[in-house]
Amino acid sequence: MADENAPYDVAVIGAGINGAGIARDAALRGLRVIVLEQDDMCSSTSAVSSRLIHGGLRYLEYGEIPLVYESLRERITLRQIAAHLVRPIRICIPIYQSAKRGPFLIRLGMIAYDLLSVGKTVPAHDMLNRNEAIENEPGLEKVGLRGAARYYDAQVTFAERLVLENLLAARSAGATVKTYSGVTRIEIERGVVVGLEYTDVLTKQKHKIATQVVINAAGPWVDLVLATTGRESKRFIGGTKGSHIVVSSFSGAPEDAYYVEAAADGRPFFIIPWNGLYLIGTTDIRYDGDLAVVRASDAEVEYLLRETNRVFPAAKLQSKDIHYAYAGIRPLPRRDRGPESSITRRHIIRKNRKIARGLISIIGGKLTTYRNLAEQTVDRLGKLLDRRLPECRTSQINLPGTYRLEEARELLESAEGLGTVGVERLLGIYGGRAIDLLELADTEPPLHKAIDEQGTVLAAEVVFAIREEMARTLVDVVHRRLMLGFDADQGRPLYEMIAAIAATEAGWDDSERHAQIKALHAYSDSLRVNP
Repeated sequence: MADENAPYDVAVIGAGINGAGIARDAALRGLRVIVLEQDDMCSSTSAVSSRLIHGGLRYLEYGEIPLVYESLRERITLRQIAAHLVRPIRICIPIYQSAKRGPFLIRLGMIAYDLLSVGKTVPAHDMLNRNEAIENEPGLEKVGLRGAARYYDAQVTFAERLVLENLLAARSAGATVKTYSGVTRIEIERGVVVGLEYTDVLTKQKHKIATQVVINAAGPWVDLVLATTGRESKRFIGGTKGSHIVVSSFSGAPEDAYYVEAAADGRPFFIIPWNGLYLIGTTDIRYDGDLAVVRASDAEVEYLLRETNRVFPAAKLQSKDIHYAYAGIRPLPRRDRGPESSITRRHIIRKNRKIARGLISIIGGKLTTYRNLAEQTVDRLGKLLDRRLPECRTSQINLPGTYRLEEARELLESAEGLGTVGVERLLGIYGGRAIDLLELADTEPPLHKAIDEQGTVLAAEVVFAIREEMARTLVDVVHRRLMLGFDADQGRPLYEMIAAIAATEAGWDDSERHAQIKALHAYSDSLRVNP
C-alpha cells in the first residue's frame, strides 16, 4: 500500500464501476493512485442496474451506433477477463400487434446488432413466428402476439463483485483504496489541484493528501464533489431514477430473459431470471431529490407489476409477492427537455478547466463500457501529467477471480460439508479466488464449517470479507461480499451467526456488534416494498 504522506499522481473519488476501473488501469500503468469512496464500494449506481453486460439494443433507435458498437466490443472483452462473473444470457422480445415496434423494425435492429458484434462469442439472433413463440414460452400472453425475436447478451449476476475485483486488482498493482472516506474539500492553488481533504465516515478522523490530479467519478454526486472546490460551476448531472423489483418464480415464468415493450408508455423493460429469482425493471424517471434516499415508488412498483402481468397473465403478481426492490440514479448529462430514454448513455470525460487544472469529471457511462471509459480517462490523464504512460493492458489481463477456475472447482467439490449448490455459489462469487478462501479456512479449522443447513455459506467467507475484501460493516459483508442480501430472505436467518464471526475478526464489543446487527436489519428493511 502506498505511503499516504507522499503525493499521489491521481486521487479517484468514487468506488463504483467507473472509479474502480480507472484505478485499476492507472495503477497498472505505474501511477500512484488513491481511491476515496464516501460509502462502501459499489453502494450506489453500479449496484442498481439490470445487471446486464449488453450492447444496448434500444440505443439503435436514437442513432447511438458508436455506443452500441463499443458496448458489444466490451461485452466480448468482459466475457474473457471476468469469465466467472459475466455469462451469456438469451433474451426474447415478444412482438404484439399493439406495439410501436413491429416485426420489420425488430428484425432490422437484430441484424444491425449482429453486424455490430463482429467477433462475438454468442450465437446470432433468430426470429420466431407466433406458434414458435408460444412453443418457446407457453406462459406468454397469446392475444395479439405476432411473433418474437431471440438474441444473446450477457449477465453479471453480482455487479458488486465486478467492482470489487477491479479494486482488488488496483490494490495489487499498488493503489490505495479507502472506503467510508468522504471528500470534504478539493484544494486548489493558483488554479491547479494540489490535494484534498477527506473524513473517515466511521471514525470521524480527518485526513489530507497531496495529489496532482483528481478524477471525480462520484456518479450522481459529481456536482456535489465539484462544489467542494469552493468555485462556481455549471450543473453537469441530470440524473434519472431507475427501479427494479425482485420476485420468486411465478406461474408461467419464462426460462429466457424477456425484453418487453410496456403498454403504458412504450418503454422497453426486462423480466430476467436472476440469482434463482426474477429481476424486473427498469423505470426511467427524472429525479432531483435527495441522493441519499432513493427508493422505488409505489407508482413504479405498480407499473412493473402491471406490465409483467400483462405479458405473463398467469403470474398475477401483487405487491406482497415482491421480496425487495432497489432504485438508484443514473448519472446522465443534464438535459431538461425530451424523453428520459433519449438522453445519451455515452460517457463524457470532462476536464473542469474553468475550476482548476488537474480536475476531471466523469459524466454518464454504462456498466458494460467501464473498462473502455477507464482506458480513455487514463490516456488523458497521462497527457495532463505530461508523462508518457505504458499502453493500456486491462483488456488482456484477467481479473483476479478468473484464474485457476478448474483448480478451484476441484478443491470446492472435495471440501467437507459443502453441497453442490454451495460449490456453484462460491465459484460464481469468488471464481479462482475460492482457493484463497479455502487456504484461509485451513489456517483456522472452524472456518471450514458451513453456517447454513444447506451447506452453501462458509464461516471463512465472513473473515475473508473483512481481512481480504475491505468490508468494514455487516451491511458490507452481507450485501456486497457474501451476496446473501440478494436472496429471497435477504440472508436474515444467518445475521446473528455472521455478526458473531465478524465481531471476533473486527474486534467489536457487544455494543458494537448489536449496533451492526441493528444497522443491517435497517438496511435490509429499507429495500422491502412491504416492510
